[in-house]
Amino acid sequence: MLLPAPLPLLLLPFLLLLLLYTTLKYLQYARLRAFPGPFSTGWSEIWHTRAILSMRSHVRYKEVTDKYGPIARIGPNELLTSSAPLLTHMSAVRSGYTRGAWFNRATRMQPGQDHVFSQLDEGRHAKRRQQMASGYSGKENHALESAIDGRVEELLDLIRSKYLSTSTKATPMDLARKIQYFALDVISTIGFGQAFGDLKADADLNDYIVSSEQGLAIVTLSGALGLTPILQWPPVARLLGPSEKDKSGFGRMMGTARKLIDARLDQPTDKRSDMLASFMRHGLSREELFTEALLQILAGSDTTATALRGIMLYVLANPRVYAKLQAEIDDVVSSGASSASSVVSEATLRNMPYLQAVVREGLRIRPPVTDAVPKLVPKGGDTVVIDGETVFLPGGTNISYCAWGVHRNKQVFGDDADQFLPERWLLNEEDEHDRERLAAMKRTTELIFGYGKYQCLGKPVAWMEITKTLFEFLRHFDWSLATPEKPWRETNYMGIFCGDDMWVLVHDRGVRG
Repeated sequence: MLLPAPLPLLLLPFLLLLLLYTTLKYLQYARLRAFPGPFSTGWSEIWHTRAILSMRSHVRYKEVTDKYGPIARIGPNELLTSSAPLLTHMSAVRSGYTRGAWFNRATRMQPGQDHVFSQLDEGRHAKRRQQMASGYSGKENHALESAIDGRVEELLDLIRSKYLSTSTKATPMDLARKIQYFALDVISTIGFGQAFGDLKADADLNDYIVSSEQGLAIVTLSGALGLTPILQWPPVARLLGPSEKDKSGFGRMMGTARKLIDARLDQPTDKRSDMLASFMRHGLSREELFTEALLQILAGSDTTATALRGIMLYVLANPRVYAKLQAEIDDVVSSGASSASSVVSEATLRNMPYLQAVVREGLRIRPPVTDAVPKLVPKGGDTVVIDGETVFLPGGTNISYCAWGVHRNKQVFGDDADQFLPERWLLNEEDEHDRERLAAMKRTTELIFGYGKYQCLGKPVAWMEITKTLFEFLRHFDWSLATPEKPWRETNYMGIFCGDDMWVLVHDRGVRG
């Protein structure tokens, strides 16, 4: 007859498992115990998950670096930094740091298919950037500026035809949505050679914008909860994900992109001047073209639209800046430097110091992308100097980017770093102190577009879109906020902003030249 085991023996396996779990958690905690952070971050992802799901991660991140310093802990293997020198060090061309998988893998458009942003293999990433650089820079896309000009003119025509207010009638316009239409039409024109047509229709044709926001919400949820491997498992992705056969939404966008690419693959590229032709000439395969096209559409439109929204909001909220910028624009027009019959040229914009300062300051005060883009410390660790202090970073640690903390750093930008002040960029370059300060500010704000081997390929395109649109908006129209008590509705999806309800009143200045 077998007797029941004594109670202590029954508890032994449980106690051993508890001891093993506690030991592993302690080792996990101890590995980064030199870095302070919010409670629980040493052994749990709860704080970071809540920060991402709050849809205000940019604010949560800044609160952490403000409280705990330029390197803080936000998870068992996660650090966060507001140090621009460390960020440039990690992204330098010859850096041994690589991309963190949990974040970049979540940005895939298709299971198992990487684009230039989600690619973790450094060699493949470098090759893809080389293949795509000419298309983004305009070296093989000679119609780049004229294509953007065409969409700017369509945006101005849309405003004139439907949304002008008068002294006797107010006609509110959702500027956020019109800018989104504009950005989508620009990226589809320079990417595929034809616009989606949102501006002409004054509508989100095929629900591209709505579906992209839904997709970003899913990416946020999967990234925050660690569900990416499950949701990107092919059987699950086929069941729950969009299909190229869908009649609207992201699936429709995928189907449209596929048809355009397949049609172009059967044609010669020597007479074409757009990004797709350039990518084809540099050897991208059919699937690579498809994946990069989807990234272009989503990332290229959302970020530029966000930048324009932010700059316009701060200009409209600062009458002194508004008047000074419009005066500079009027001086350029009256001097004949900008043609009466066409959109201002990029060459003219480069010689407008105040407009350039306004754009730089707008991007600084509200960076259009605040994604964490974590970098992985090389095997063996790395020793760096942060604010004069030597710090050892253990190998295999993820270090994320605190955008709000970097670009509102009072040591770099001054005690008024939380305020919108374009004049901070108009320092006297003949003075050595001012010259050094200006150089430090520029180095820091360059991180808005990434840096080194991770710099955004679309930076020249975005800058051209933003500066041209801002110039033409204030050349032709007078602007005001229709609902100043609530200027917009905006959500941060793990670093990408989506917004609408930015209601404005637009009055024609009667200027055509």
